[in-house]
Amino acid sequence: MGRQSWRPANGKAALAASQWEGRAGQPMGGQRGAGGRSCRQLPGLSMSGSRALAAAASDPGSGSCRRTWAELLAGRAQRQKPGPERGRRVLAAALQLLRRHVDLSQLLLEVDGPRPAEPALSGGMDGRMDRGSPGALVGSALRDQASRLGVPVAVLSSHTVASSFVQICAARAEPSRGVLLDPEQRKKLSSLLEIAGHLLAHSMFSRLTFCQELWKVQDSLLLEAVWRLQIQNIVSLQELLESHSDVQAVVAWLFRNLRCLCEQTEDTSQHVDITRAVLSDFVQVFVLRGFQKISGPRRNVEAEQMPQIAVAVLQRMLLFALETLAAGVQEESKAHKAVRCWFSGFSGHTFHSIISTDSSKRFFRHTLTQILTHQPVLKVSDAVQMQRDWSFARTHPLLTGLYRRLFVLLSPEELVGHLQDVLETHEVNWQHVLSCVSTMVICFPGAQRLVTDWVTCLLARAFESFDLDCMVTVFLVVRQAALEGPSVFPSYADWFQASFGSSRGHHCSSKKALVFLFKFLSDLVPFEAPRYLQVHILHPPLVPSKYRSLLTDYVSLAKTRLADLKVSVENMGLYEDLSTARDVTEPHRQASQDVEKAIQVFEHTGKIPIAVMEASIFRRPYYISHFLPALLTPRVIPSAPDSRVAFIETLKRADKIPSSLYSTYRQACSAAGEKTPTNAALGMEVEAEPGCAEGSLGLLTAALQELRAAMTDPAHYDVLSAQIAVVSERLHSALGLSEDDGSSEVSKIQLSVLAPKLEQREQQVVDLLLTSFCQNLMAASTFAPPDRQGSWAARFVTTTCRRSLLPAVLTRLCQLLHHQGPSLSASHVLGLAALAIHLGESRSVLPEVHMGPPTLARGLSIPEFFSSLLTCRSKESSLFCLKFCTATISYALCKFSPQSCDAWYSCLSPGLIKKFQFIVLRLFSEARDPLSVEDTASLPWRPSCLPPADWQRAALCLWRQRAFQELLKEKDFHLTFRDWVQLELEIHPEVDSLSDIERRDFHQWAIREHFVPMPSAAGGCDGDLETACTILVSVLMDFCQSSRSCDPSENSDLVLGGYMGNRDIFSRLQEMAADLEQGPVVPHGHAWSRGHFLFRIFHSRLQALAGGWDMASRLQRQRELLMYKRILLGLPPSVLVGNPRAEQPATPDCAEFFHLVNSELRNLCSRGGALTHDITVHFFRGLLQACLRSRDPALTADQILTSCQTECPLVLTSALLWWQRLEPELLCWWRCFQSPLPRELQRLRDAWRFASSLLSPDTEFPDTVSPAPGPAWVSAAALHFAIQQAGKGSLRKGLERLGCPTEELLVVLFFFSLMGLLSTHLTPPAASCLTALDVCAEILEYLEKRKVPWLPLFQLTETDAGLGHLLFLLAPDQHVRLMPVAFYSLLSYFDEDALTQDDAFLPVAVDMYLKLLCLFVAGETGVLSSLASRTQELQGQGCPVGLITKARLFLLRSIPRCSRASFSNMAELLATRGDCDPEVSAALLSRQRAMQDTGLSQEPCLF
Repeated sequence: MGRQSWRPANGKAALAASQWEGRAGQPMGGQRGAGGRSCRQLPGLSMSGSRALAAAASDPGSGSCRRTWAELLAGRAQRQKPGPERGRRVLAAALQLLRRHVDLSQLLLEVDGPRPAEPALSGGMDGRMDRGSPGALVGSALRDQASRLGVPVAVLSSHTVASSFVQICAARAEPSRGVLLDPEQRKKLSSLLEIAGHLLAHSMFSRLTFCQELWKVQDSLLLEAVWRLQIQNIVSLQELLESHSDVQAVVAWLFRNLRCLCEQTEDTSQHVDITRAVLSDFVQVFVLRGFQKISGPRRNVEAEQMPQIAVAVLQRMLLFALETLAAGVQEESKAHKAVRCWFSGFSGHTFHSIISTDSSKRFFRHTLTQILTHQPVLKVSDAVQMQRDWSFARTHPLLTGLYRRLFVLLSPEELVGHLQDVLETHEVNWQHVLSCVSTMVICFPGAQRLVTDWVTCLLARAFESFDLDCMVTVFLVVRQAALEGPSVFPSYADWFQASFGSSRGHHCSSKKALVFLFKFLSDLVPFEAPRYLQVHILHPPLVPSKYRSLLTDYVSLAKTRLADLKVSVENMGLYEDLSTARDVTEPHRQASQDVEKAIQVFEHTGKIPIAVMEASIFRRPYYISHFLPALLTPRVIPSAPDSRVAFIETLKRADKIPSSLYSTYRQACSAAGEKTPTNAALGMEVEAEPGCAEGSLGLLTAALQELRAAMTDPAHYDVLSAQIAVVSERLHSALGLSEDDGSSEVSKIQLSVLAPKLEQREQQVVDLLLTSFCQNLMAASTFAPPDRQGSWAARFVTTTCRRSLLPAVLTRLCQLLHHQGPSLSASHVLGLAALAIHLGESRSVLPEVHMGPPTLARGLSIPEFFSSLLTCRSKESSLFCLKFCTATISYALCKFSPQSCDAWYSCLSPGLIKKFQFIVLRLFSEARDPLSVEDTASLPWRPSCLPPADWQRAALCLWRQRAFQELLKEKDFHLTFRDWVQLELEIHPEVDSLSDIERRDFHQWAIREHFVPMPSAAGGCDGDLETACTILVSVLMDFCQSSRSCDPSENSDLVLGGYMGNRDIFSRLQEMAADLEQGPVVPHGHAWSRGHFLFRIFHSRLQALAGGWDMASRLQRQRELLMYKRILLGLPPSVLVGNPRAEQPATPDCAEFFHLVNSELRNLCSRGGALTHDITVHFFRGLLQACLRSRDPALTADQILTSCQTECPLVLTSALLWWQRLEPELLCWWRCFQSPLPRELQRLRDAWRFASSLLSPDTEFPDTVSPAPGPAWVSAAALHFAIQQAGKGSLRKGLERLGCPTEELLVVLFFFSLMGLLSTHLTPPAASCLTALDVCAEILEYLEKRKVPWLPLFQLTETDAGLGHLLFLLAPDQHVRLMPVAFYSLLSYFDEDALTQDDAFLPVAVDMYLKLLCLFVAGETGVLSSLASRTQELQGQGCPVGLITKARLFLLRSIPRCSRASFSNMAELLATRGDCDPEVSAALLSRQRAMQDTGLSQEPCLF
């Protein structure tokens, strides 16, 4: 064995020794042996102690030979009998030996905290010895050691814990972790601090000594370890920091470690929570201790030490962050990460615990002061020049983020006051001050008022005391706030004019004030940006005439400065934005913009704009040198003046255009007119200008410009026709088409409305054509109305929009009208509307347009195409639709006379007319009133830029037109109730132009007052509310089934089509249905028809659907049925059970709902044998409502539920499935009747109790099971659903508790288990399939034990009677078709010997096999393949091929063993599907013949 067997390897042996000592009751004291060493010297036993042990082992007695340790033990076991006293002596000796050689430091490191109890040791140890806690054991050892050393135990424990603490910090596995502990260190430190806490609680620990020991090795300390001292209440951070004599050393250590912590935050994602907690706690302590208010006698040196440390650390970290940002470090550098982490510590979460004190506010004010005064090296002149780059968007995000965090606890008033205090008492960093102002005006909603009041106060103070600093602050702050835009602060130009542009300004109080202002402005001139100088010149301060020289001197100085900057104030634009500090625009470019703006203003007012009048007087150089040349650009002057011509003539009459300049302009225009191609009709080619003639596209552009110039007389057909021919020729060249290409036939046009795309070349050409058409129409309409413009437009359309180019034109129109409609200008809308009319004229020779989803798939004519592009889903799209419809209809009515109605019908689509009616009625309540006979409004055609109000007036004017009202009398243009519902369904309420209340009022008017009373010939409902409901439901379902109801560009929720608008319409349906429930009004002459209108709609729609079991048909039918269910759930529950009057004794009629369930909803059951919860609870709510209206509620309930047993058993099984959720509501409702629960409801309740008690683990004896109520199939259903919830583990015991159940209960239970098995195949999870299979096997085994026949379950047909018919009504059709899958899934559980003796088995097995083959051929076993591919356990039996193979082998193996009676009807069975497997058929027929021959040979001889 040797010495190593006795030497404790570590301190754990010492811990065990201490535990033994406690059990033996021996004291810890004793003599310190000679071989013992200090607890700081050796981790285990000393070498001398080991040698003593070895000597004792090798010399048991005098004169004896050396023996092994095992021999010694064997001898002692023989000589000495073990006993309690002997055991105590041995234990005491062992304790004394171990105690002298323990290392307490190692002991502390190896104690892991409380450990689970261990069994008692054998050999003298009994279980009565209790183990103490680690703290108590270590404390005992420390007391013993301190007694031997003669030192206080608190001092010894503090030294020992500190030594262990330092060892843990130094023993890091990952040196790169910086100031954080690794998991192993964290675990050891937690145990150490737990022991230290125990020592502290028992006055065995000195905090001061501990802290002093730690500071001796401060470089080895980790920040997280120090943090854990505080959170575990060993030593507070304040106490630890104040225990150090050198404050600066403590500050340096904290700064270094905090910076390291911040730098490594993002590198230790797995410890990010610890990092944030450490940082947050340190910041909280520093803020709380550094900024607490100390007064009175406590204000001494010791009390100020911690605040001094806290403030110094926070200040050093802030200075480090600000210097880092000023240095512009890279974003992902360590310094940048450290700044980001440190600033994140200023979050509300950090200060949540100290939010109730004033420390946080004092800290935030102090921090803000430090930021604003950090490195104040920038002068005011620098700020004036550079503040443009200090806006919120250009300031570093970390700094603006810090500002926002500091603003959290400071109100806007406090912030402004603090800014004022800092500016008055400190030298400031103007970059930080102004960036803080920008952040303030962006972040505070009321900052504009506060800053305005602040600068107003400063401005008043500046002029009162002529304080230059206040003036500097005012101008810098105002300019900085104005940089953030007019949405948060007025422009600098507006402020300057408001402050100094009137006699109320402070500068007007005295000459000294004026001198002070202009002296200040003059001092700024060398540093000013040009934009501000322009503002001061163009909006000068108001100066009394006797002091005018002050202003002129300043203006002269400012202009000189602008000249030095090569910026002329005279070249400023008339409409140039002076509110920003952006660069000055080139004069010629600004002049062109000014001309366009001035013409727009002139068009609306008819007067010369004020800005032009002022420029002609006060800014004449710019007006003469730039504005007038841009306005008087030579061009072909139209014979009828356009807006530009009218504006020029108005200026000429006002003497605002010099005669010489005007004469030169007229001569240049005449020269341009002479270049007009008067001989173009002869086919001569005209050269384009060099700038536009580069390439074929340039030639086309030039030709279109020449056509525009020829529009001075739109009725001059020959000139226009010739020029259009030139355009057509150039168009061929631009597209690269030959003459043959231009005449090629296009049978149909295919477009994608969702993503229309064009080649770049095609789009350029089409844009040129469309732009030219719009411009030409506007120009032509300036001279003549549409009916007197000749046929140039039709000629242009037929020539340019030929069939080869028509797809590109329509695609571009789709882009513009469908996707960009609201952004089109009025001229574009008018032009494209006229283009639609002229394309519609040629509809007979143009191909149909086939558009992709979400529009109809059928071909559309050109007018229908334009109508399909217009939507009414939002406010913007509705307004655009109104504009386009107004322009289109107005142009058509103006273009064609009332006598030519056929032209109206050819170019206007009914859809467009109906959309116009819909929007007008929807948006304008005055349009809903009857029109007066005297109303003779003129047509609204005005080819100008119309604001929305003008469009609305134009629409109402068109609505009141007699010609339009006559057009609406045509049947095709009637807006029917069906049309209205379809359009209303497309509305998105969240972006609707109507509010919720307005939309509801409009719906009520449209339905109740307009369409319901309207005659059916006009599109109404003849006053029949049920007819209105029928139309609404039908349209609602059509819309939800169409692709229009689900726009892929929208995030639709697919509830009744996906749009919220459906819910509004559905609400109207609910209201109308409720009115019908109260008592429908039967129109005069109409007979009352039995049945609810909803079920009639459902029945007719289902009949129209395609039948079959293919996937498409099934999915379509399922979608339709889900829609029906959603509608039923939204209507009153009484719809399902009828609505009997109180005086009617008849039972509510549920036949229609029962028929829907049995024929359709039964096939929606995801789990066989039960409906979904929503429709189930809806039916029972209807039942309860029927009971409320009945004289005898209990009788009514019993009658309805009794009819369910025979007519619709699925309702009852569904109630059993959801009984736990259904029962509380039923009981709550039934308390209203103050009578016992009806018999049939009680039957359901008893069935569920029976099933629950049968499967309950608390049920021990069969006689404690609740009796099974009748009928048996109800109890079986309850038991099945209870098994599904309880799991298969309780099934076997439950079957054993059944006692002597009826065969019907067992058979139905097996049937439901088969349905469950098939449901898991159809709707996995796959794991539940194995469970369902086990359940079936258990029940099958139980049936076979009791010899209950179960094979008829696989032969259910619709014509069965009794129980078979009932079970058929409980099974979905797909489950019935998949019964062969269930049959052969149980193949491995069959008792083949017993089954082959059953004459009914073989026909059933063969029938199931042949049906399984048919299912495989039809592809209906695909669910098995997908299920098997996901589950390894089912790969053998879930695969269709494997299942068929096993079934085939089973049949071939069973055929020879079956009796002769099994083949009685085999020929008929094989006649229908025998060719599916010829080998099996042959085996069956062969066996049948052999059995017949055997029977003949064994017949007795009678004669």
